[in-house]
Amino acid sequence: MTTYQIKAPYTLKTEIGLPASKSISNRALIINALCKDPKPVKNLSICDDTDVVIKALSEKKDVIDVGAAGTAMRFLTAYLAGKPGNYLITGTERMKNRPIKMLVDALRNVGAQIEYVEKEGYPPLRIHGQTLKGGETELDGSISSQYVSALLMTAPEMEAGLRLHLTGRISSIPYINMTVQLMRQFGVSVYVEGQTFIVPPQQYSSNDNFTVESDWSAASYWFEMVALCNDPDAEVTLHGLCAGSIQGDASIVGLFDLLGVKTTFTSSGIILTKKRQTYGEGLFQVDFASMPDMAQTFAVTCIMLQIPFRFTGLHSLKIKETDRLTALKTELRKLGYLLDIHDDNTL
Repeated sequence: MTTYQIKAPYTLKTEIGLPASKSISNRALIINALCKDPKPVKNLSICDDTDVVIKALSEKKDVIDVGAAGTAMRFLTAYLAGKPGNYLITGTERMKNRPIKMLVDALRNVGAQIEYVEKEGYPPLRIHGQTLKGGETELDGSISSQYVSALLMTAPEMEAGLRLHLTGRISSIPYINMTVQLMRQFGVSVYVEGQTFIVPPQQYSSNDNFTVESDWSAASYWFEMVALCNDPDAEVTLHGLCAGSIQGDASIVGLFDLLGVKTTFTSSGIILTKKRQTYGEGLFQVDFASMPDMAQTFAVTCIMLQIPFRFTGLHSLKIKETDRLTALKTELRKLGYLLDIHDDNTL
C-alpha cells in the first residue's frame, strides 16, 4: 500500500482563472435555444451538467440521457414539453429516485403532456412536446428554485404566457432572480408581484455578446483556503468576478469577511487577503436558504477554525445528486468531527 502525506504550504500567494458559472451557463443555453436566431454563448462552463444540455440541444435526439445532471433534467423537461415531438428523458439510478412531480404537475396545468415511464413522480419521463397553452399555475416555492426557473424560461413561448404563483417560503431566491435577469438580458419582460411572476407571450432576442461570468461557487474554496491558512501575508487573486454579479453565492464575501478574509474588487476580479481581526466568540448563525450550496464550505471552515455554528435553510441539499447533508456528516466523522443534523435541514 502506498501512503501519501499531504502538508499545507507555508505561504499562499497565487492567481487563479476560475471556471465559468454552471448555473448561468445552463440557463443561458436554454434561453438562447428559444431565440429565433441563437448566437453562440461565450465562456460556457466545462462540466457534465452543461455538456448534457449542449448535447441535447444540438443533437435533438428523441431519447435523452442526462446522467446525474439534475439541472439538465429539470430545465430540459420544461423545454421539451413546449417543443413539438416525442421525447424520452432519463438518467442514472439516483436520478430515477429524485422527485420531479411538482414540476410535471405545474407543466401539465399549462398544457404539457408528460407521462411517467417507471415510477410515479420520478424520471424517466415520456414527453409529447407541443406548444403549451400557458395561463395560471402555482408551485411550492420552498422545494426547488430550478422548478421555478424551468417554468419561467419557457413561459414566453406559451400561447397565453404564464402567471406563476409561488406558495410557501421561497427557496434559493437568488437563483430565481438570476433566471429573471437573464431572461431580461435576452429581451423578455418579466413582472414580479409579491410571490407571483408574470411573463406575457413574447419572443426572446438574440444576445450577440453574452459571456458567462466566472463561478462564485468555485471561488468559495479559495476563500476557505485563505481563511484557514496560517500565512498572515496570504494573497489570492481570482479573475473574472465582479461586484455586480447576478449569482447569489457572491454573498459569501460578507460571510467570509466575518471569518477573517478581506475581499478587494479590481477591474479584472478580486484579491483575497487575511484580516487582522477574525470572528469573535459566540455561535456563527447563518440561514443558507438563499445559497444552500455554500453550506458545506462554511461548515468545514467553521469546524477547522473551531467556531461553533448553526446553519438553517438546507432542506434542498437532501435531494441533490446525493444527500449532501448526510455525505458531509459521514466524511467529517472520518476526520473525527461530529456533525448533528436536525429536522433534515439544520446543522
